[in-house]
Amino acid sequence: MQIIKKSSQWWGPPRKFDRQEDERRVSWLELFFDLVYVIAISRITHHFAMHISVDAFLEYVFMFLLIFWGWLNGSLYHDLHGNEGLRTRLMTMWQMIIIAALAITIDQGNERRYHNMTMVLMIMQVYITYLWWAVGFYDRSHRRYNLPYTVFYLLGLALLTVSLLVPENLKLYILPLVIICNYLPPFIAQWLLRNDSHELNLSSSMFERLGLFGIIVFGELVLGVVNGFSQLPMLDFYTWLDFTLSIAIVFILWWIFFTLTANRQTRGGFLNATLLELLFIPALISLGLLAVSFSSFFDPHYDIVLMEHIFISAIAVLLIAISLMIGLLRYPDYLVPIRKKARMSLLVTAVLFFISSFINIQLESTWFMAAVMVILLLEITYLNSLYYGLNLED
Repeated sequence: MQIIKKSSQWWGPPRKFDRQEDERRVSWLELFFDLVYVIAISRITHHFAMHISVDAFLEYVFMFLLIFWGWLNGSLYHDLHGNEGLRTRLMTMWQMIIIAALAITIDQGNERRYHNMTMVLMIMQVYITYLWWAVGFYDRSHRRYNLPYTVFYLLGLALLTVSLLVPENLKLYILPLVIICNYLPPFIAQWLLRNDSHELNLSSSMFERLGLFGIIVFGELVLGVVNGFSQLPMLDFYTWLDFTLSIAIVFILWWIFFTLTANRQTRGGFLNATLLELLFIPALISLGLLAVSFSSFFDPHYDIVLMEHIFISAIAVLLIAISLMIGLLRYPDYLVPIRKKARMSLLVTAVLFFISSFINIQLESTWFMAAVMVILLLEITYLNSLYYGLNLED
């Protein structure tokens, strides 16, 4: 019995989700885990940059949704049920192997590309399903909550399998169903938890993980700028000016995003936590599209008008996502009076960007970047005027 007890402690069964740590710090294992996922996102972003089309965009969104789904489930599992046992570390390693294998298949140019990608996604689907099923195996009280995850994830696995067997035109109907099956369970779990005395909120460590994931994707945005300019045959004064404006725009977007969302707590409730997690999807996709734009914007072989549309629309989507996030976050009492004005300001600026994307004005790249930067600087100026207009001495 003593050997069995020590083996159990050594293996480390999943921690019960009602035993949460108040101020848990993000571990080095979690950060290492995040980096592998960002590599996969970098690969799909690079693939889209090399094959810009409507079909490539739809594939990019689909792959991003599945990669983010895998990261989110793995991260939530670690946050809710992870421990220092061997099991947690091995389970993390297996998932890292799966996503690294997916990254290998993304840029394959042969006819087996879809087959190979789908097979790896199916393995990830099985793995994520096992994670949540295993929690119920160790913790009987958790079974009614992990049941929708197990059922719908298995249904998603079945749909991925079917997609390997049907003609190309039918895949367009099957693949969106996979996304629905993978993202629906949290809302069903919310319904099951409605009468539960334990309120499951987004922990500070998990919100920190989302922010860290975002900052790494911002790094990919900087890489997109570097890649775009490093391919130019000549680096003259105007090229360096464009480069400076590009980096400045990235920095301003970082400023807006993290000034308004960092170091906050989510509003209580499982639904608010889930919605906040999902709002990171359009925010991160928009950053990926900006990276694609920077990689191709200054290349004469690409349609400059198309790249401007993608660029402006991505900024607008990012601002809208930030505005919606603000509504799900808790702020100190002294900031509450300006929260609504800040949200509305972001929405107005986003609409301005959307409208400008439909105005066919041909601008040189330098003037275009300068115009974008001026609009964003005006937004920052207004947000700062709201903050410094508060009577903080009271």
